[in-house]
Amino acid sequence: MFGLFKKDPIKKLEEQYSKKMQEAVNAQRNGDIDGFSKLSYEADKIDKQIEELKKD
Repeated sequence: MFGLFKKDPIKKLEEQYSKKMQEAVNAQRNGDIDGFSKLSYEADKIDKQIEELKKD
């Protein structure tokens, strides 16, 4: 019953991943390749966290 109000950590991470990827795309469109690579790296770390949680 109390699990009903528990937040899903995977959903939260997926939202963060989506936001980082959108920021990366915007950086790339603006010609900020260094920013794009940093944001892509951060998004990749979030994606790996999602995959780890899905395994469990």
